[in-house]
Amino acid sequence: EVQLVESGGGLVQPGGSLRLSCAASGFTFSMYAMRWVRQAPGKELEWLATIDNGGRTTIYANSVEGRFTISRDNAKNILFLQLNSLKTEGTAMYYCEKQPYGTDYRGQVTQVTVSS
Repeated sequence: EVQLVESGGGLVQPGGSLRLSCAASGFTFSMYAMRWVRQAPGKELEWLATIDNGGRTTIYANSVEGRFTISRDNAKNILFLQLNSLKTEGTAMYYCEKQPYGTDYRGQVTQVTVSS
């Protein structure tokens, strides 16, 4: 059974940083690309970043490029998202997903609230 367990969310002030983690189990983590998505209150799901299975190639949404960094540790089966220079619009539920993506391949959620 695929399990993805996010952690690291919380309350942070604008301009602050957080590091999200996604612990994976139930599949061969190193064989799959992974991505992070988020959903803000009342808004559609937004893709943030994707990393290939080997961790060599990353791509980002324009809205977060230069501020967020996706990475992975295949030895420990963990996906990360470093969030820097957070803005209030970053308040959302954050999820990790494995290929082929979608709700069936999504973790439990970690909430990020950006507020002063």
